[in-house]
Order: sequence, then C-alpha cells, then structure tokens
Amino acid sequence: MDFVTVKNGAIELNVAVSGSGPLVVCVHGFPELWYSWRHQMAHFVARGFRVAALDVRGYGRSSKPNEISAYTLRHLASDVVAVIDHVGDGSAILFGHDWGAPIVWHTALLHPEKVRAVAGLSVPFRPRGPAPFIELARSLYKGRFFYQIYFQQEGVAEAELDADIAGALRRVYFALSGEAPHNQWLTPKSPEARLLDGLVDPQPFPDWMSESDLAVYVDAFRAGGFRGPLNRYRAQTLDFADLAELSGRGITQPSAFIAGERDPVRAFIPGMDLYAEPGIACSDFRGSTIIPGIGHWVQQEAPYETNAALEAFVRGL
Repeated sequence: MDFVTVKNGAIELNVAVSGSGPLVVCVHGFPELWYSWRHQMAHFVARGFRVAALDVRGYGRSSKPNEISAYTLRHLASDVVAVIDHVGDGSAILFGHDWGAPIVWHTALLHPEKVRAVAGLSVPFRPRGPAPFIELARSLYKGRFFYQIYFQQEGVAEAELDADIAGALRRVYFALSGEAPHNQWLTPKSPEARLLDGLVDPQPFPDWMSESDLAVYVDAFRAGGFRGPLNRYRAQTLDFADLAELSGRGITQPSAFIAGERDPVRAFIPGMDLYAEPGIACSDFRGSTIIPGIGHWVQQEAPYETNAALEAFVRGL
C-alpha cells in the first residue's frame, strides 16, 4: 500500500493506492476514511486492478477548508477527477458509499469522459428534484429530530461529537449497522434532541469493526475534527443552485447499486422504499444487490458479499 498526495488547486488529497491494471477509485462517506475500503482494495488488487481510495476533502490527511462552499458536489467531483488523472490513464471505474455515492454519481454526470462505470453503495442515484433534499427533510421531519437538519447549525454537532470522539463514533457506527434495532437511527425524538441521545454504545462492538479498526477512525477525527465532514450536509442548498444544468439528466455509464437490507437510508422518506427502483434514472443499469441482514456500512459489514457484487459488475463491463 502506497500513499500519494494529489493536488487539485489549493486542495491536497491523501490517496491510498495499490496494484496495477484498470483503475478503480473508491470514495467514502460520513464519518469515514479511505480505510473504509480496505476489504475492497485487497480484493480488487488481487484480481488485477489498480485501486485508489481517497480521504475525501475535510477528512483524514486531506485538506480541510473551513468554508461551506468548498464542499459542493462540483468541488468534490473535481477532486475525484484529480485522483483519476494523477493515478490512472484518464478514466476509472468509480465506487462510492454514503456521501461518496452522490459524489461518484455526480462525477459521472459532470465528467462523463472520466468515468467508465459507476457503482453506488447505500445511496441510489436520484435526478435533480424540485428542491434541495434538506428542504424536503424539513417538511417530512417537521416537529421531530432528523440528523441532517441538526447538522445545519454550524458548531453544534461539532461540539457534541468532539466531546467524546470514540464514544460518538461507536454509537453512530452501531446505530446504522445491521445489528442495531431496525431503523434506530430514525427513532422519533424531539427536534431539541441531540444526535447521540438514545443511541447505544455497544460493548463489545460487533465483529466487523475491530478495536484497531475503530482506532484508525478515532485518531483521524481527533486530529481533523468534524467541521469539514459536516459542511457537506450544509452545502446541499448550494448544490441545488450550482447544478441546475443537470436537471433531467440521468446516468448513462454502466451502473449498479449495492446496499444492506437494514440500512436506515432506505426509510429516509416515510412510507417510501428508496431502494425499490435504484436504476430508474440510469440508462445502462446492471442490477441491484440488497444484502440480507446488513445495515449501512455495507462494504465493511459484508465485505465478501459486497466484493462479489462489485466484481460481477466490473467483470461484465
């Protein structure tokens, strides 16, 4: 495993790189790191691919600009392109999880010549709607807590998470996992509640994340804090204005979707299964894999099944 620094203007990106062959770029979500793709890196390197997994800007050893406007999807997609150009030969297959999924979907839309194929994990592609998702959330969750609304006020979530980083990460990781009570992440609580209120700190933690694995994340967030990661949530209204050109556009590259059956993202819109038609706006959709009993951290909770689904996808290209 090598680490390289990729520059995108003033931004420096820490990128783990291994192997040789066709390039796969992996993009993580919140609150994670390049390390979230450790199982996929080993799997695909052993099968003749060159794999790059970056610390998204705001995370790990990558640059952490302070301003919210630095975290728009357009900026984040440009980071992915910078990695493709630095590490590969001009194009790549993209894997993205959680916020990494919208990042890779939008890289495919904004830079189609750079993306051979794209797989989203946990968050299916949705074309631009009539309003930012955060505005829809304010309506859907009126009078009750929703974490993305809580994240909007600068400094509030940062202070809560920074107070006990190890405990906060354990609670967040467990609450969204397949072992937690179903949809615990969405349990109704008052709009005055805090993120961690009511979330369980499991002892011991489920086997899919060891103490040493957890320590990698804890050390990174102790060093870098949470403002950059939380700014991605705050940039959603900026995205809506910035990406008007994408209205009505779908994904044209070969695409696939993978998620856990018990992922709370599936129930973000009450009464709707967000995983029901993940390929509806993808013109070359190669299939959906929903892994039984697994939660949000699909590539870490179920690495074997996730790798099998991703390998079937890329072998079919």
